[in-house]
Amino acid sequence: MLDNKQPLRLKLLPLILTVMVILIDQITKALVVKYIPLTTLFSTDGVIRVAGDYIRLIHVRNKAIAFSLGSSFSGNIRKILFAFMPLIVVILVFIIYFRNNEFTKLQRWSICGILGGGLGNLIDRFLRPDGVVDFVDCYFFGLFGMERWPTFNFADSVVVVCGILFVLSFIMQIKEDAKNNKEN
Repeated sequence: MLDNKQPLRLKLLPLILTVMVILIDQITKALVVKYIPLTTLFSTDGVIRVAGDYIRLIHVRNKAIAFSLGSSFSGNIRKILFAFMPLIVVILVFIIYFRNNEFTKLQRWSICGILGGGLGNLIDRFLRPDGVVDFVDCYFFGLFGMERWPTFNFADSVVVVCGILFVLSFIMQIKEDAKNNKEN
């Protein structure tokens, strides 16, 4: 944990991850847009099989959020709900991140990964009128009635992995605190 006397650089260093996630996310999306034709319901031109039919690279656009939730909303409602509100949340998370001195190192890095993924997708929401570029398409074995998992991108992957790490870090912290309280 950080105390008030520790330098600001301990809070700034994990922001490298934020920048790296944004860069990798935007580069991969630019490559997909340039080299893979847009995949539609009736056309699968340009599908690149990475692991047979299990993992494929495709080019789709998502104007909604996860699992295409909200795709039937009007453009203005989508912009408010899926761009401006998340932008406000990102700003609040940055404020909390810098004001809080209790986050562990793992929690700081996890938060910065989540912020990078969130900002990567927000860039698409503001700068790509056709929607967020998604490109990883995975076979899902019919689980939950889905033949394929909803298509996602690099930013989405980082948000999920860092989100899991963030939750696990709190679980580890709670266990450590309980162990310390038991010893006292």
